[in-house]
Amino acid sequence: MEIAAAGKKHIDYALPAAAFLYGKTVGEIKLEKSNRFRSIKQNKSDFRPLEGSGKGSKRPAANVSKKTEQEKRSSQRYRTQQTVKPQQQCPYYKKCGGCQLQNLDYPQQLSYKQHLVEKLLRGYGPVQPIIGMENPLHYRNKVSAAFSTDRNGRTISGVYQSSTHRIVPVDRCMIEDQIADEIIVTIRKLLKSFRIEPYNEYREYGLLRHVLIKRGFATGEVMVVLVTASPIFPAKNRFVQALREKHPEIVTVVQNINSGFTSMVLGEQEKILYGKGYIEDILCGCRFRISAKSFYQINPVQTQRLYSSAISLAELTGNETVLDAYCGIGTIGLIASSKAGQVIGVELNRDAVRDAISNAKCNQIQNIRFFCDDAGDFMVQMAQNRQKVDVVFMDPPRAGSDEAFLQSVATLRPEKVVYISCNPETLARDLKSITRKGYQVKHIQPVDMFPFTSHVETVVLLSKLNTKQHIVEE
Repeated sequence: MEIAAAGKKHIDYALPAAAFLYGKTVGEIKLEKSNRFRSIKQNKSDFRPLEGSGKGSKRPAANVSKKTEQEKRSSQRYRTQQTVKPQQQCPYYKKCGGCQLQNLDYPQQLSYKQHLVEKLLRGYGPVQPIIGMENPLHYRNKVSAAFSTDRNGRTISGVYQSSTHRIVPVDRCMIEDQIADEIIVTIRKLLKSFRIEPYNEYREYGLLRHVLIKRGFATGEVMVVLVTASPIFPAKNRFVQALREKHPEIVTVVQNINSGFTSMVLGEQEKILYGKGYIEDILCGCRFRISAKSFYQINPVQTQRLYSSAISLAELTGNETVLDAYCGIGTIGLIASSKAGQVIGVELNRDAVRDAISNAKCNQIQNIRFFCDDAGDFMVQMAQNRQKVDVVFMDPPRAGSDEAFLQSVATLRPEKVVYISCNPETLARDLKSITRKGYQVKHIQPVDMFPFTSHVETVVLLSKLNTKQHIVEE
């Protein structure tokens, strides 16, 4: 098959996805809305996700009344999972605000998310039990810390308080990788001995702004990104040497220069101070190269289950042409390639396309091609050239897809669409649109990618209806 993509470079260049899912049945919980909180009410007990933080924030207590027999039977279904009481484990939850469900134990969090998805998508069919984690702690393989000084002039590192620019000092986070947290503490201690000041954006003084750590959970490789306000890094070689003596698992150190007055962590310019400038990790049997700016899912355990579910729903036989829209570094497409005839990945970010091509070469996958283009425009072009795609995988950002992209999908008319969503509200909006264009929802599978937060991923399978009467004219 030839693809009309004039002027766009492509590579003609897959791995069975592990099919193990941990579906959990949830009990009956009623969702309601208050003026600031979306609350969960269960037998007159008020469990509320935390929003905002710090002084002046209203924080209802999780008062637990006696359970009914029905609730006791329901709770039995969660015994294979850890019951985590975050109030007893996290010393920062009153100030940080990063985890909105800190006042719920883990089974209750799953119930909340299950019912959230059911409430938003119940008009499209039954929602499968949410896929939860057996151990919902320390799952983040990417950790970012901001650096500053406190009122006494001492260097601090941590996270920005929710909806503010104030830094909450954090040494250990219950959802972050423990090795990454230890490296950040070491860097903070090294600053004093090397006489390096954290950057103060108001005074425009100092050097270190942020530290970004990425770790491959399967390979153990660690990348450290030092975000500085200036390209001049005094004694940088000795600094890197001292850091690696403490943490020999670090395989590369990158200096990223961000001199702007901005809320963005990373700037455009980079210098490799040690190693190759990237790490590698293994997901679903494929090896992926991860650079400082690459998008890579932050929870590898649940990502494997998420992608396995998505590829399983597509029911690939080995003959299909698959389009991976929003393909990023090629994760879904490369994993699906062993089950498809050919795969086309489309991504607008050139750096991501470059990584995707490298990943295809590294895995010796030859039935996949990547294009740097807008996925919507690309699909319209394929349709105009009467080129066929059997399955479209789409994994849009939290804002969801726009109407133009969904219309492009309808123009291309694939037999199946697998929508991987990180926001059930925008998913509900997009499903309303695409089901008016001749598609029907066949399967809905929520996945808990971010325990202790209010976020939930959902995989939806849509199939093309064969008659024009199902298409609603806008």
